[in-house]
Formats: sequence, structure tokens, C-alpha cells
Amino acid sequence: MQIEVVKSKIHRVKVTGADLNYIGSITIDETLMDASNIIEGEKVSIVNVNNGERFETYVIKGIRNSGEITLNGPAARKVQKGDVIIIMSYARMDFEEAKKFKPWMIFPNEADNTLT
Repeated sequence: MQIEVVKSKIHRVKVTGADLNYIGSITIDETLMDASNIIEGEKVSIVNVNNGERFETYVIKGIRNSGEITLNGPAARKVQKGDVIIIMSYARMDFEEAKKFKPWMIFPNEADNTLT
């Protein structure tokens, strides 16, 4: 049996921008991507702590150590600059493998989205 489990989580980062006129996605600081084992193009789920919105998009690599978290395209309507969000990705795996799997979870500094 296969199940879907959380693979990666960036817990509570601050939105630094929202660009409605971009083609879509979320831009994430490359340092945060590396630490959470999220890759460019990967599908992610976003939860907005401020307003309860939940949506999915894909990742675009941002400038390393910039702290950038920008929602692009239609997703920009679901956030405001300064909102706090949680970013998660999932993986499908065998049930027994999932019991042993440890996800990559990071908890950046909410003030500037850096790792401490």
C-alpha cells in the first residue's frame, strides 16, 4: 500500500512580496529550499496563518540568503506582504517505509526568514 506523507516543511515564514502579474508560483530563498529539501518546480501546499487560505503551487528558486518568499500570479491574491505562511511538500511511499521516514522540517527566523 502507498500513502502520502509530508516530505518537507518550512514552518512560519513571512511573505516578502506578492506579484499578481507574474506567471505563477512561489519564489523561495534558495537557502531555505536546500535546508528543507525542496527543489525548483516541486509542487507545494501553502497555508496562510493570517487568513486561513490553503492552496497549491510550484516552486521557483529565489536568491540565496535573500529571505525572499514571494507569491506570484493568482496565488498573490491569497496573501499580503507580511503574512505568515507554512510551506509543505509531500511524497508518496510504501506504508512500511513511511513509518521510518523523517521529513525535512525547518523553522526559520520569522522576522527575516533566515535560518538561525
